[in-house]
Amino acid sequence: MIVRPRRSVLYVPANNARAVAKCRTIDADAIVIDLEDSVAPADKAAARDAAARAVAEGGFGHREIVVRINALDTPWGREDLLAVAAERPAALLLPKVQRPGDLMFAAQDLSRAEVPETVRLWAMVETPAAVLSIGDVARTAADPASRLDVLVVGTNDLAKDLRVRVGPGRETLLVWLAACVAAARCHGLDVIDGVFNGLDDPDGLAAEAAQGRDYGMDGKTCIHPGQVAACNAAFAPSAGDIAAARRIADAFARPDAGSVNVMRIDGRMVERLHAEAAERVLAVAEALAARDAGRTPPAL
Repeated sequence: MIVRPRRSVLYVPANNARAVAKCRTIDADAIVIDLEDSVAPADKAAARDAAARAVAEGGFGHREIVVRINALDTPWGREDLLAVAAERPAALLLPKVQRPGDLMFAAQDLSRAEVPETVRLWAMVETPAAVLSIGDVARTAADPASRLDVLVVGTNDLAKDLRVRVGPGRETLLVWLAACVAAARCHGLDVIDGVFNGLDDPDGLAAEAAQGRDYGMDGKTCIHPGQVAACNAAFAPSAGDIAAARRIADAFARPDAGSVNVMRIDGRMVERLHAEAAERVLAVAEALAARDAGRTPPAL
């Protein structure tokens, strides 16, 4: 597979033309043009047209363009799905996914409309039902017809429905975040952390992004362009990470290391499984370097 950095995933309202245009200059890895939470019912149809236009116009450079449609059981969802998919975004983000059938229904609609397989699906995990069935939802990815690539945790909706209070450290949500990471890793999916609501709390954002990274998330959703840099920094391998990974990978790549499963590197006992993790760190670093240089990222 191709390593696709998704350190920062920025939401932008589809009906805010100025904000959508600005996204073409913001260093986010992915842009989610939103038709759901940020758009009032009276504006849904106009926002749909605006989203389709923005995708068709392009000009977003390296940024992965995703459109969050309305839930398929709403009056707007299916029309969103088909109208936006016709313009070939990188993916559609489905809200309120609670069971595998929610994904397969959308995937089948795309196939019937002859939308290419390159248009992928991302799933919002934002309800108690979703986290209780997260293994089954993620397992959908085993079926190539599902198009599923990414889980996105909707922490605000999840906390509301669970009736939990969320403070610094997010202790009341950690078990659910961990469940999403485990499900994603079992089935080869990326998983993106929820938003940080504080717009004037850079220290809080940095701490929460670091927590998500340490929990195994691949990136974090953002609600303001000012949050992108902190998320990019948190989820990118540091120079020290890259140097350590290179030493491990090089050590296990030596011709005389073929039958060795454990060795001492930098004063630590390192197993071959750590070499696999090191190779991924190097692949992510190379993918970021390739993106910045305008080259095609390497396969992992």
